Amino acid sequence: MSERLNYRIDGDDTQAPRETVVLIHGLFGSLENLGAIARALEPDYRLVSVDLPNHGRSPWRDKHSMSLKAMATQLLDLLDHLGIQQCALLGHSLGGKVAMELAMNWPERVSRLIVADIAPVQYPRRHDGIFAALRALPLDQLKGRRDAEHFLQDKIDEAGVRQFLLKSLYKDESGHYQWRMNLEGLYDAYDEFVAAPSALSYSGPCLFIKGELSDYVLEAHTEAVVSRFPKVQLKVMQGCTHWLHVQKPETFARLCIKFLAS
Repeated sequence: MSERLNYRIDGDDTQAPRETVVLIHGLFGSLENLGAIARALEPDYRLVSVDLPNHGRSPWRDKHSMSLKAMATQLLDLLDHLGIQQCALLGHSLGGKVAMELAMNWPERVSRLIVADIAPVQYPRRHDGIFAALRALPLDQLKGRRDAEHFLQDKIDEAGVRQFLLKSLYKDESGHYQWRMNLEGLYDAYDEFVAAPSALSYSGPCLFIKGELSDYVLEAHTEAVVSRFPKVQLKVMQGCTHWLHVQKPETFARLCIKFLAS
């Protein structure tokens, strides 16, 4: 593969080898989004945080490289490059689906799996409003990030979601604002990654964590989770929406640490 996914390694394992945990962010995000859980795990694990294709500083790909299987293959290529024969995977949202895909297709490479607030099912289109708002943002007219926030205010209701999205906005060398993510590439490939993962299963230990107030994981999804992941533990974080790792980072970290140490 000509260009590998961008990544960051945290946690020194030169003194004594440590188990590696690979962290995979969700749609519109970057490896920085899981920084809190990385910091919580760093004392005991080697962390590899990854930018998915078309996100962060990873290569821009066409939609045929954005299926769940294709993204899992690119992640596997990175593991091979880093000499990681086996690791734990922790993915949020889209990152959770990519983690599931890798675990089900290459189970010998995954020691355990943590999935945050996503299920192994096909999802309806639910981000069209966000795409419309971001694609309409007049990048060439922005004087500062406050202009972008003001523009999105009446188009995206939740302030936290706006702030999350604007983390991918940056000023290039000529002083113009650009999206770090490949917004058009994500829009074109959307149907690829809202699809269900491969119709396989993973028999290793799994932890699925749901936000109590989130509608991403429903009661109707339980059968799909249990049938694909027979050794699954299901946990619910009370009072949390889809952004459970941001809203209650200490609770999220405690659940992950307990599971990884078990």
